[in-house]
Amino acid sequence: MSSVTALEKAAQRSRHLVPLVTVALIGCLGGCEYEPDNVPLPSASSPTTEARTVPPLPESRDTGTVPPLPESGDVDAGTYLVPVAGYTEPFKITVPDGWFALDGHSLGKDDPDHPAEWAVYITLSRAYYVAKDACTWRGALADSGPSAEAFVDAMAAQSSTASTPPAKVMVGNYSGFEFDHSVEGNVDITACNGGQLCIHSEDTQRCSRWYLTRNEHETYRVVDLNGQRAVAAVSHIDESINPELMREARAVFDSIVF
Repeated sequence: MSSVTALEKAAQRSRHLVPLVTVALIGCLGGCEYEPDNVPLPSASSPTTEARTVPPLPESRDTGTVPPLPESGDVDAGTYLVPVAGYTEPFKITVPDGWFALDGHSLGKDDPDHPAEWAVYITLSRAYYVAKDACTWRGALADSGPSAEAFVDAMAAQSSTASTPPAKVMVGNYSGFEFDHSVEGNVDITACNGGQLCIHSEDTQRCSRWYLTRNEHETYRVVDLNGQRAVAAVSHIDESINPELMREARAVFDSIVF
C-alpha cells in the first residue's frame, strides 16, 4: 500500500471517526479545569469482574533510540513513542507491518477482502462529554467528569448503545477498567440526529466519535494516570472482518505501555 493510498483511505474513514492518536488521553487538557482526584471504588452502577494485568507485547529489537510515531502515512513495523501534551513521559506502542496513521490522530489497517475502509483501528479522543442518548444526542452531551470510573459509568448509562460490565485491569503500574461498547438493538441510525450515533465528544456543540452502522464494535480501556485518565479504544467495522486481523489489532492495543 502506498502512502498516498493510505492517506486517501484514512481521510475517507476519518470523516466519522474524528479521534486523536492511538490512545485517548483525557484529563485536564485543553482548558479543562478538573481537580485531580483518586479513582473511587466501583459504584453499584458499574459492577466489575476480577482485576487482570494486561501483558505488553515484546518491544522492537532495535536497541537504539525509540522513534516517534509518524503523524501520517504508512507505519513501518516497530516500537514507537507517542508524545502526549500534559504528560512528562510519552507512551510506547508496537505495530506490525501494514498499519497507517493519519495526522497523528489514529492508526488503522484495511482488510483486503472487506469493502470498508479502516476495517480495524485504534483511536484517541479526549471525550470530555458523553451523550446521554447516542441517537438523540444534540443537547444531551453531558460532562463525564475527570475520573476513569466516571467515564465508564457514563458510557454504561448511555441510551441506544450497550456496554459490557467493566473489568478491572492493570496496565503497567496503572489501574483502570476495560469494557466493550456497541449499538443496542435495532436502532435506526438514519433517524438519529445527524444520521449518526454520537458516543462522546470534546465539547457540547458537536460530536467527535460516532457510529454510522449498527455493526461497529469497540473495546475501551480507561486508565487512571495519577488523577488524569487515559482512554484507548480498539475497534472493528463488523464481525465479518478477518479474525486474524482483529487479533492483530488487539495485540497492537495491548502493546500500549504508559
